[in-house]
Amino acid sequence: MLLRMSSLFLRTLRDDPADAEVPSHKLLVRAGYVRRVAPGVYSWLPLGKMVLENVARVVREEMDRMGGQEVLFPALLPREYYEATGRWTEYGDTLFRLKDRKGADYLLGPTHEEMFTDMVKGEYSSYKDYPVTLYQIQTKYRDEARPRAGILRGREFVMKDSYSFDLDDDGLKRSYEQHRETYIRTFDRLGITYKICFATSGAMGGSASEEFLAPAATGEDTFVACHNCGYAANAEAVTTPAPAAVTGDRPALRVLDTPGTPTIESLVAHVNEHHGLGVTAADTLKNVVVKVSTPGSGKTEALVVGVPGDREVDFKRLEASLAPGEPAIFEAEDFAKHPGLVRGYIGPQVLRELGIRYLVDPRVVEGSAWVTGANEPGKHAAGVVAGRDFVADGTIEAAEVRAGDDCPACGSALSIDRGIEIGHIFQLGRKYADAARLDALGPDGKPVRITMGSYGIGVSRAVAVLAEQRHDELGLVWPREVAPADVHIVGTGKENQIEAALQLAEELRARGLRVLVDDRAGVSPGVKFKDAELLGMPTIVVIGRGLAQGVAELRDRATGAREEIPIAGAADRVEAACRA
Repeated sequence: MLLRMSSLFLRTLRDDPADAEVPSHKLLVRAGYVRRVAPGVYSWLPLGKMVLENVARVVREEMDRMGGQEVLFPALLPREYYEATGRWTEYGDTLFRLKDRKGADYLLGPTHEEMFTDMVKGEYSSYKDYPVTLYQIQTKYRDEARPRAGILRGREFVMKDSYSFDLDDDGLKRSYEQHRETYIRTFDRLGITYKICFATSGAMGGSASEEFLAPAATGEDTFVACHNCGYAANAEAVTTPAPAAVTGDRPALRVLDTPGTPTIESLVAHVNEHHGLGVTAADTLKNVVVKVSTPGSGKTEALVVGVPGDREVDFKRLEASLAPGEPAIFEAEDFAKHPGLVRGYIGPQVLRELGIRYLVDPRVVEGSAWVTGANEPGKHAAGVVAGRDFVADGTIEAAEVRAGDDCPACGSALSIDRGIEIGHIFQLGRKYADAARLDALGPDGKPVRITMGSYGIGVSRAVAVLAEQRHDELGLVWPREVAPADVHIVGTGKENQIEAALQLAEELRARGLRVLVDDRAGVSPGVKFKDAELLGMPTIVVIGRGLAQGVAELRDRATGAREEIPIAGAADRVEAACRA
């Protein structure tokens, strides 16, 4: 392949786009790889399309190596498939919904579990047909409320989704591990730095779930990691080690006057000064009221969540714990409907009597004593003991996770970082097989319900992640596996320099290398150098003033290393650098 800058459909920009917040967005636009069409919707220009296709090629090669078989579904899908699994409702405003001219409901596919399940049901019927893994690389659509960061979080994106179909749970575990190993090979080849983190399944359903997160300061996901044992988890999936139950004599419950204590800090200061308690915020029990709606049911219930007062409720963790239920903030009109809940002074002592479900942080163990609301204006209670003065309906992971928290695997301190989700693998189980009644006739002639796995890779997102992780102050620094070209040859300006650049480019193309050559006449060397650094090919060759002495300059874009090489035999040296 030989690309000539003089004819390439490319325009680089010197200034960052006004709406760009993250490096990948700035650089991909400035370098002419993508252009914005609408919020969260982007066009791919020639160089960007090459990177996108290179990422897809690596993903496809590794999926084929694993034994996956590629199919392709439409993006425009009828409502009934998603109605059968409840996701027409569960997805809420995230779906792009539309009607055809006859009034029938359709959606633009956000993911395709239902379609894969129906396809397998239509083609396979015997236990001898299984296991099977199918995948596709296709455009998906989600109506993001706040599309941001360029192609990192868009409304239209390219994704690889694959699905395994097995006869039993042991087969599912094998398929899951095969995909896990395939993802490791894929991201290693792509040159992405990543962590494998325990995760929640959310609206996908299922049991085991892991995310592949690319560490990045601009990431929307928070994950924790233990540097002692290697444990890593998405913040929504972190489990809190519960302390041992407290035994022995416990303090008596007593109600305290606590006027003017609207915050935990003011409450602690007041009870320590006026009641001599000597407590900290961690000794208080904060009770947060939310309303939880169940998609498709039309029902909403009040729920109180109890967490230690030194922590906030992390709404993303709360949402993950309650899925598919959808929590929302309890407003003033909601409190008006529940007069037994005294706003600002809620204690768990009366919740069972009120018929309100109460879920607590795992740290609220049997026998633990707390300072909490007394269910009267201006009053709190001390010595409120779990198991004696109130009984929770269960535990919930909803409190914020902090650096230094105990690792649930080994007890060491956890660290916290930001990351971008690039892959997610689920053991779905039988949720979608049950909805579709996907069975195979077993060897005894009896039906066997198929069990499934679901596995996704963000193909277009991987392009942005590479730009986030592989750039410097000058521009992009593509790994060779995904770069649009192996080598960028710069003929700096004079006619003989451009001719020498073209000659070297043709020789390298004949050797099977992908070559981009800057053969533009009338463009200054400085502009050409800036473009070469911005575009980010892994190897750069400059043919300029040194041509008179019979030398060119060879640059490694990643390391910045430079060396002079003889023009005679330059193709050998450049090829060696590109194939190293």
